[in-house]
Amino acid sequence: MTADAGLGRRISVVGCSGAGKTTLSRQLARHLGCRHVELDALFHQPGWQPLEPERFRAAVAQALAGEDWVVEGNYSVVRPQILERADTVIWLDLSKSRVMGQLLRRTLRRLLGRQVLWNGNRERWGNLFSLDPQFSILAWAWTRHGDYRQRYGSEMREAPPGTRYIRLASRRAVDDFLMRLDTR
Repeated sequence: MTADAGLGRRISVVGCSGAGKTTLSRQLARHLGCRHVELDALFHQPGWQPLEPERFRAAVAQALAGEDWVVEGNYSVVRPQILERADTVIWLDLSKSRVMGQLLRRTLRRLLGRQVLWNGNRERWGNLFSLDPQFSILAWAWTRHGDYRQRYGSEMREAPPGTRYIRLASRRAVDDFLMRLDTR
C-alpha cells in the first residue's frame, strides 16, 4: 500500500460509539488495500466476556504487526500502544444528537436482524432499555460522548511530531473526506 494524500499507512480511527468508526475504517482499509482491525472483535469474547488486559494488549500487538492497517476503537488500555505506531489518527467528532440517532438505528438493525457480532455475540433486547452504561450501548454513548470529545481533543493538541490528526465533525465532513479519497 502507498500513503494516500498524506494519510499514512498506520491509521487509528476513534470517536464515540455510534459515530461510524467501523463503517469508515472498512471503507478506508478497502480503499487503501490494507488490513482492518476492529478492537471490539478482539476484546469481546464469547458471552460478552472481556479479554484480560495483558491478553488484549498481546492480541492488539499481533494485529498491528506490519506496516499497513486501519485500527478502530477507543480502548484506553491499548491506546498508548496504538499511538506508538499510528502515523495518522482520524477522529470522528460528530454531535451527540447525530451519534445517538446513528447508534439507535444501528442497535435496532442488529436486534431485529439478530446480527451476530464478534465471537458469536449478539445485542440483547434488555440492554436497549437499560440505563446502566455497563449494559446499554445507548447509555454508554450518552454518558461518554463528552469524555471522548475531551480525550481526543487533548490527544490531538498534544500529538507527537509526525502524527497527523484529522478531525471530522459532521456527517458531511466524513462524506467529503471519503469522496476526496475516491477521486484519487
